[in-house]
Amino acid sequence: MQDIPRSETISTKQQRIATLAQEAPGRAFTSLNHYLDLEWLHEAYRRTRKDGAAGVDGMTAEVYAEHLETNLRNLLDRAKSGRYRAPAVRRVHIPKGDGRKTRPIGIPAFEDKVLQRAVAMILEPIYEQDFLDCSYGFRPRRSAHQALDALRKQHDRLGCRWVLEVDIKGFFDTLVKAHLREFLRRRVQDGVLLRLIGKWLNAGVLDRGELSFPEAGTPQGGVISPLLANIYLHEVLDVWFEREVKPRLSGPAYIVRYADDFVVGLANRDDARRVLAVLPKRFGKYGLTLHPEKTRLVPFHRPPGRPGFPGSRRFQPPGTFDLLGFTHYWAKARKGIWVIKRKTAKDRFTRAIKRITEWCRSHRHWSLTEQHQALCRKLRGHFAYFGITGNAWSLRRFQHEVMWIWRKWLGRRSHRNFMKQERFFQILERFPLPPPIAVHSTLRPEAKP
Repeated sequence: MQDIPRSETISTKQQRIATLAQEAPGRAFTSLNHYLDLEWLHEAYRRTRKDGAAGVDGMTAEVYAEHLETNLRNLLDRAKSGRYRAPAVRRVHIPKGDGRKTRPIGIPAFEDKVLQRAVAMILEPIYEQDFLDCSYGFRPRRSAHQALDALRKQHDRLGCRWVLEVDIKGFFDTLVKAHLREFLRRRVQDGVLLRLIGKWLNAGVLDRGELSFPEAGTPQGGVISPLLANIYLHEVLDVWFEREVKPRLSGPAYIVRYADDFVVGLANRDDARRVLAVLPKRFGKYGLTLHPEKTRLVPFHRPPGRPGFPGSRRFQPPGTFDLLGFTHYWAKARKGIWVIKRKTAKDRFTRAIKRITEWCRSHRHWSLTEQHQALCRKLRGHFAYFGITGNAWSLRRFQHEVMWIWRKWLGRRSHRNFMKQERFFQILERFPLPPPIAVHSTLRPEAKP
């Protein structure tokens, strides 16, 4: 099977959709499905990950590609005629940071992923004209690191002293489908696309062999789910905060959101308390609930003076909060000024170490070369996300922990269940682990993982 070449006409068509959406912000598109043709599906197939787990039908990307042209033509015909039936989503449970609870993830069938990608490619140019700058999750040319940088810059520039750390309880499982359909119809009234989205929202969920049909929510893991989540929270949170909340505040404020994770920064304590009081009511109106223990108001202001300054003890020290896997806190920079720094959050660090431990235990009989290559990939992947300026200590600690976990399980390959330190250092000379590196360094932006 030859690689599918990228179609230049697809980006041209998407630009045309974006231009129309930008020129008419209140326009509802009634005819969009004509973009959904065989060429469009080919591009959707090209953009779909081929190494993901199979859905309920067991169909893999390799098998689907054996008769790709026939399969895509058949898929297009069923989608346009209304004969397409969304298969059930296979649900798996992955552990959360505490190791006790799990997060449900939906795995659609491969063909479903392709069609969802195709529909998302049509909707994305429209909603990219509507989405606000405060939203960073699952959007083109936007990333979690950009969200982190925006938070740091806005908090300091606006002089904010308080942060609302907010946690939406089971967002993807409690999202109200009726509200989502209402939000969609404000911009999209194409019957074919709305029918397809409706089928995905109503698709069954196969969980541990039991088939159910949830009344609310959209499964995490679906290709189109992040876009639908952004549409939902754009209306429920972003627009509401920008147009209704901020004009009523006595001081400056900002919001940074990545999918369903967000924080609110405010300069005035009374404003912060008012927003904290009204947020549960706003979310409750749309079927969402804030986690009472994980939603909190945090004093997060620049510490007064220098460390040891005589009058500084009279002030309440700033707290810390977590966002996108990082704990944010105030600390001194090398120049002696107070800056906002980030370090790997405790739960994310613990989760990563636990995964390394389980991998080393189950793969301890692999050859040293194979283990070394896999561990290098895992370390580079960790550094690629957590390698930011100011997080050097956490990166070094992670590498150190991985090194000694590897030593422990290499020692378990023999009956002695132990490996001497000298022997392990000899192995490290032959198979060195990658050093901690700040991939996203503000001092060295050209750094590569």
